[in-house]
Amino acid sequence: MSATGAALDTPLAATHLRAGARMGLWFGCALPDEFRDPAAEYRAVRGSVALIDKNYRAYLSFAGSDRMRYLNAILTNNIKDLSAGQGNVSLLLNPQGHILAEIETYSFVDKLSCVSYAMIRERLIEWLDKYIIMDDVTLADETHRYAALALEGPKATAVVQELSGVDITPLPELTSADAAVDSIPCRIVKRSPGEVAGAEFIVQQENLAALWQVLLDATRKHGGIPMGYSALSAIRLAQGVPWFGYDFGDKQIPHEAGLQDTHISYTKGCYTGQEIVERVRSRGQVNRQRTGLIFTGDTVPESGATLSLDAKDVGYVTRAARTWDPSRIIGMGYVRKEGSAPGTVLQWAGGSATPARFPEALRTIAET
Repeated sequence: MSATGAALDTPLAATHLRAGARMGLWFGCALPDEFRDPAAEYRAVRGSVALIDKNYRAYLSFAGSDRMRYLNAILTNNIKDLSAGQGNVSLLLNPQGHILAEIETYSFVDKLSCVSYAMIRERLIEWLDKYIIMDDVTLADETHRYAALALEGPKATAVVQELSGVDITPLPELTSADAAVDSIPCRIVKRSPGEVAGAEFIVQQENLAALWQVLLDATRKHGGIPMGYSALSAIRLAQGVPWFGYDFGDKQIPHEAGLQDTHISYTKGCYTGQEIVERVRSRGQVNRQRTGLIFTGDTVPESGATLSLDAKDVGYVTRAARTWDPSRIIGMGYVRKEGSAPGTVLQWAGGSATPARFPEALRTIAET
């Protein structure tokens, strides 16, 4: 599954193939679909710990005395108040309020680091560079310097502390700490998808293979396994986490994509696309919105599958996957307001679908 057709190989492609992984196309990059068994990988991230290759990223840095003011003026979240070591997630919008990119920004003493997606790297650099006019800002593309691996699951914090001495539990989300893992320098970033603390390791590319092996050994020691993107897509759907390029992009504005509470500051001042965001906010509603979906039957809908109500098209599927414990088909999609109320039964070519809010809806199902 992929949001684009131009594939970039993870630097670990040969390692994964030797381990028997089946490769696929995710975020425009060749990444593991699965290592052995996606059901086992899904259960590992829920019950112990899973190791994930996250090398679909683009890394840009911004130096110069105007870097804070510059990025704060074009991104939707509050950049100027980030302290050293802190990060947040923003959107880059066009003047019409449509989403061009999702960007994480991290503050350091001498620079700002932005992390986005390799599949839009060249366009992103063009978009960001055009706003540098009379500013003291230097943009550098550092994508080929860095690589990323992640540990997720309830045992991830124990593995991180055992390997690095860093206790990520009390750290705020997207806060980073410099550390070493088996003498390999890296930056550890706290990430808590599904509200379970985990960590991402940012490392120089030349140290990536060695770090993968160290993390893999520790993961297995704690009863975990590496996880591919078939299982990762399923777990993100269950967590209610949308993916850029799949569940939102340049066809959506933030309120349609449901990102208004996580990616936007309403007190920071002006930024590109703010007028549209404020207009939608004051109006209080949009005609269509991203929603979770629970499907009947055993068929996983394809991206773009039409959703209908009373024989009228009311939306479409963006992404769907099979989950386990128990097995079911869930997904995300965009549905017009007349069909988006929880409990509404929609139709698609392979059966029916019910809008739902994840992860709350899955917790309710598990309790009944």
